[in-house]
Amino acid sequence: MSENSITNNTDSFRVAFFLYKWRKALAILGIVAAVLSAFFASPIFVTPLYKSTVVMYPASSNSISKSLLNENAIAKQDILEFGEDEQTEQMLQILNSNKIRDKVIAKYALSSHYGIDTGSKYRLTRLYSRYNSNITFKRTEYMAVKISVLDSDPQMSADIANCIAALFDSVKNDMQKERARQGFKIVEAEYNSLKSEIRAMEDSLTELRKLGIHDYETQSEMLNQQLAIEIARGNTKGINALDNKFKVLALYGGPYVSLSEALEFEKEQLSYIKARYEEAKIDANESMPQKFVIESAYKAERKAYPIIWVIVVLSTMGTLLAGMLAIFFVERSPEFFRKLKQANN
Repeated sequence: MSENSITNNTDSFRVAFFLYKWRKALAILGIVAAVLSAFFASPIFVTPLYKSTVVMYPASSNSISKSLLNENAIAKQDILEFGEDEQTEQMLQILNSNKIRDKVIAKYALSSHYGIDTGSKYRLTRLYSRYNSNITFKRTEYMAVKISVLDSDPQMSADIANCIAALFDSVKNDMQKERARQGFKIVEAEYNSLKSEIRAMEDSLTELRKLGIHDYETQSEMLNQQLAIEIARGNTKGINALDNKFKVLALYGGPYVSLSEALEFEKEQLSYIKARYEEAKIDANESMPQKFVIESAYKAERKAYPIIWVIVVLSTMGTLLAGMLAIFFVERSPEFFRKLKQANN
């Protein structure tokens, strides 16, 4: 046998002999550690917590008008499509916002529920720390978002989880509506201004029509034909009458043509602005769910914390390891102190 094999066998024998020699003490130590850890992990000392979860996906579409009214196939978004990375990150950011946190704290009176003294100097620090430790949000491997809530009351745990999922819709819609309403005001002002301009142009054209200007090009052509006829007949009175009409046409024909062309252009613009106006109005006044809930929270039947068997196993193993080291040190201490004494001499 090699020297390493002999050394390994010797070390293994020493360890086995050590464990056999102190088997009773280690067994008692292990049993005591297991019993004490189970006792101190019981509800007498540790408040059991129940866990409820909600799993949901963000919606891909943020604008109702773009999803339902936009005729552009490229810009159009499917309201039934799940969101991707960007929407998932936005969802996590909103869930972690103080807007949702403060609403949950107020609705369920978490300061009182967590037993936090309202007169304490660091009341908010303790409250937010407890909230963040009991309520967590994370992205799953399938790009969904999981809301996890731990609480001593299993029903409240489920209620808070479902409430946060519902608050996500209201908070995100409120944030978007605040901006959508500002956009709607801008579009509405432009739409009303354009309608006023068109109304003023139509009033001006009405006044020109009262003066006899109806269609400049057609009227000019017809008057020229009639003038030629009257000249051929030698009808001076008719020629003079037509000449007066030509003077009116020459005076107001140009403005009539300009107004007609401008009115046609403005009406085209009004049609475009009206479409934007209707879209902005829908975005400002209507709401849609911003998520797809895959799994709603329900009242947990078993506690999630503490897991007593894990605590017992880890505590027992740690105690046995510490006990073995202590026994080994005690066994070696006479030799250690003897060598230390020799070194000093």
